Amino acid sequence: MKRVLLALMSTCCALPLAAPLAHADAASEAAASALVDSVSGNAGRLRMVLQAMPKGGDLHNHLGGSVYAEDFLKVAADKGMCADDGLTRIMPAPCAPDRDIASMAVRDPFTYAKLVDAISTRGFQKGIGPALISGHSQFFSSFGKFGPAFGGEVPRWLADAYASAGRNNLVYLELMYNPGALSAYMAAGGDEPIDASMLGASYKREIATVEGLLAGTMADVTRNDAEARKRLHCGTSAAKPGCDVAVRYLYSAMRGVAPAQAWRSLIAGFALAHKDPRFVGVNIVMPEDDPVALRDYDLHMAMFRFLEAKYPDVKVTMHAGELALGLVPPLDLQDHIAKAIDAGAKRIGHGVDIAYEARAPETLARMAREGIAVEINLTSNAVILGVEGGNHPLQLYRSMGVPVMLSTDDEGVLRSDMSNEYVRAVTQQGLHYGDLKEMARASLEYSFAPGASLWRAPRYGDVVQPCAGGLADAQCKTFLAGSEKARLQAMLEANFDKFEHTIGRFGK
Repeated sequence: MKRVLLALMSTCCALPLAAPLAHADAASEAAASALVDSVSGNAGRLRMVLQAMPKGGDLHNHLGGSVYAEDFLKVAADKGMCADDGLTRIMPAPCAPDRDIASMAVRDPFTYAKLVDAISTRGFQKGIGPALISGHSQFFSSFGKFGPAFGGEVPRWLADAYASAGRNNLVYLELMYNPGALSAYMAAGGDEPIDASMLGASYKREIATVEGLLAGTMADVTRNDAEARKRLHCGTSAAKPGCDVAVRYLYSAMRGVAPAQAWRSLIAGFALAHKDPRFVGVNIVMPEDDPVALRDYDLHMAMFRFLEAKYPDVKVTMHAGELALGLVPPLDLQDHIAKAIDAGAKRIGHGVDIAYEARAPETLARMAREGIAVEINLTSNAVILGVEGGNHPLQLYRSMGVPVMLSTDDEGVLRSDMSNEYVRAVTQQGLHYGDLKEMARASLEYSFAPGASLWRAPRYGDVVQPCAGGLADAQCKTFLAGSEKARLQAMLEANFDKFEHTIGRFGK
């Protein structure tokens, strides 16, 4: 199995080793910067330019939320599924005659459109739909509404996620993906109480069961990935976008469930990431303002610390600070990000409430000093939390020297994609091409892709000694062959060089 995994890892993203380095042509970079500034007020041209711009990696992308409602409805139609009487969700058959999704799409497209709005945030974002529902509720409730169409179609959803990354000119994707057997193991956990003092004994009882599931889980991941790539015609002359994107996975533990289930999800995630190199880290998800999530936040952090001691090779990124003033009482805003970092998080997902933390200056200084990056999700934060523009902490993080990168979160439910996140960064955050380029580089520098960095330090211009003579130098080739991260970074630089040298095709 290990040989198979290594073979899979070696097939992606072959690098043209004669590619120039980052600082090869300042004039071309200046021209690209001037173009982005000149079209920043022209939405169509800005989108056209930024879609073509190389973007590095997407480090915060949920598989289930990456799918568009229309794709779920196509699967539901093929399986004879229905809409409920209120047109709020997908239901298994049998169907009432006027609720069959396949015929509804043809017979009554306006009713079909209501269903799309119900299982995504499309209607909410356009100002239509139920008057008394928040973006937060519309977003999180969507997952239960399309659930029946998700099962049994993982290769299809993987293929769609890979393809979106390719269309948006990414070279790397860290996708949150929980294999079915481990999800079932988590769900089978009871509701018996558990506290930090019980973790050791509980781990001893659980670990044999988890390890017994890993071989089958890894084989399932291999099958699903192979089928996804087959759907994209990878390895053929008809290969679709996404085939050349390097893909790694993150396992998502659950925070809004009973403590024993949350514990099971964390054990499963750490054990899988330790065993399978395709899983490069563990996260924790579900609404952070959920009453159970708030109640058990410190317990979850204790769980992370326990498992990090058992599995020091497993990296951790955490959803933390996905909160806003008014969503929860002020006391719930005061320390989640700091506690996540204390519990071992090497990246923070969202981090929206940082300015409300009791020790915000000290936490920001620590993040800058230790290189703890933030996965910024502009569309998600605007829709779910109502935080955007000058109220968003992106500029606060940047002003304090904290590394940041853009990511999509749940691009299907949110009706977005990575290029749209870049457009928002320009139009709503006032960023320029050089800022976007820095964040694209940060997305690889702070990724969990294995291997050493191409850069001496995250200054993005000073390469490591083996590559000082150029990427085609024999020493550099040897170095790149031993580091996936450096290969991806070198590929991004080659893509930047090509983009900047052909910027004239976008007009003046």
